[in-house]
Amino acid sequence: MRWTLKPKPEAHKIKHLMEVLQVNEVVATLLLQRGIETYEDAKTFFRPSLKDIHDPFLMKDMELAVARIDKAITNDENIMVYGDYDVDGTTSVALVSSYLKTIYPNVATYIPDRYEEGYGLSFQGIDYAEDNDISLIITLDCGIKAIDKVEYASEKQIDIIICDHHRPGNELPKAVAVLDPKRNDCNYPYDELCGCGVGFKLIQALSSKRGQTVTDLFPYLDLVATAIAADIVPVTGENRTLAHFGMQVINSAPRAGIKAIINQLKKDVLTITDVVFVIAPRINAAGRISQGLHAVELLTEENLDIATQYAASIEAFNMERRELDQEITKEAFQQIEKLEEQERFTTVVYDEKWHKGVIGIVASRLIETYYRPTLVFTKSGEKLAASARSVKGFDVYNALEQCKEHITQFGGHKYAAGLTLKEENYQAFKDAFEEVVKSTIDKNLLTPEILIDKEITLKEITPKFYRILKQFSPFGPQNMSPIFMSTQLKDTGWAKCVGAEKDHIRLNAVQKRSKPIAGIGFNLGDKLPMIQNKQLFDAVYSVDENIWNGNVTLQLRLRDIK
Repeated sequence: MRWTLKPKPEAHKIKHLMEVLQVNEVVATLLLQRGIETYEDAKTFFRPSLKDIHDPFLMKDMELAVARIDKAITNDENIMVYGDYDVDGTTSVALVSSYLKTIYPNVATYIPDRYEEGYGLSFQGIDYAEDNDISLIITLDCGIKAIDKVEYASEKQIDIIICDHHRPGNELPKAVAVLDPKRNDCNYPYDELCGCGVGFKLIQALSSKRGQTVTDLFPYLDLVATAIAADIVPVTGENRTLAHFGMQVINSAPRAGIKAIINQLKKDVLTITDVVFVIAPRINAAGRISQGLHAVELLTEENLDIATQYAASIEAFNMERRELDQEITKEAFQQIEKLEEQERFTTVVYDEKWHKGVIGIVASRLIETYYRPTLVFTKSGEKLAASARSVKGFDVYNALEQCKEHITQFGGHKYAAGLTLKEENYQAFKDAFEEVVKSTIDKNLLTPEILIDKEITLKEITPKFYRILKQFSPFGPQNMSPIFMSTQLKDTGWAKCVGAEKDHIRLNAVQKRSKPIAGIGFNLGDKLPMIQNKQLFDAVYSVDENIWNGNVTLQLRLRDIK
């Protein structure tokens, strides 16, 4: 691991924040590192308000989208709400369809089959719309590159409204309206919304025409927060406000489907991390193993007993997903070793039998070991399909763009993408991708980095300090949980390896004459020898709470030890 200490902000800015906010140097530094320089910035950060939500009509084509939906309602047309099969897509469909049904009954939902139709707007979905006399399709979390599909729909007198957040290509589809804050000609103030966030802007616009305010849409924010967490978008600006209030809904009055999932947990208050690791995988499992529409049914069901039955079915999908994930990851490791590709700049593996629904998870698992841009391929119909994942700092989307002569179709983000190609192009693509990454990646990026906010002493870790840290949440990209470093630490002699495999470490750290503070380091069991016998060591960690038998104490969540 590379330890990188973030640059210290300018001294006069630290001093200013310390004075106007009455905080210590550590807190002032943390705020400045997050772009918060004034009292007003800090007020918005610590006290998010629904008043901070932007006017949805600032988004290009919003007036056109609202006008077309209103026309459909006036003319008694059938509307289809269409979304991708992952968490962002299914929450988007649940959000927009459930809102529309409060004002209009003729609303259908559609999630494409991951295996039969693949990602995004499909010809099959458009045919389904035609067969069911649907004349307006609203796409969510997809559609920005569906030029041929939109043209196909137009030939059938079916209009399309696109709500997406992925990067557009050089040409936009000829839809009735294209809502995407990443459009070059869109001046919306915040362009990091997830797909569900764009869907929320659409219902915000529709509701404002009906005399409602954003406060009336509060019950929908549990879906938006779940999508923000799962899609790994920056938790800054408008996203942070939406996530903040969405977590309030999740913890106070979640919809029946989300409540059915969290009823299985033994936690009174969920954090956004719980959403990422507990709620999101279960919603995702429906689309990975079976049909994404199961997730929409769960998220739109109002009866808790029925939602609980849906949640139980989805939990079964989740268990199957875990087993497949473990099995395919093991086979991928074996393939890398057999081909002697451990020292390459990329990981590209393929097996026609691998389950398409879990290859993205497997790609992430491989990065945990080899830490390099990774693609996992499987057979999908007549073509090969892959999920791509990247390492921090490297844009895998741009790398794929440089290999597009070998690719049939691709799309995605800087750190995650999907693509299809012809089987005969697999080896040529694999070689080209290796060469592109090898020639463009900063070699330092091939070693995992821990970004450290500040070096502090253990004496500075107090209950008051932790109460302030908690107000920095919800955490996520560009607002991660603060990471600290402390040096010249010593274990009191209590350190030991814990866990079924003894691969975690638990210790009691002191620094000079500080009080001891407990620490837990997951997967750091191999570090035990360097801290035994009261050897001095340095540690990188975040601060959290340890709850045991009703007692709450502060502890170090260790990230690395040297």
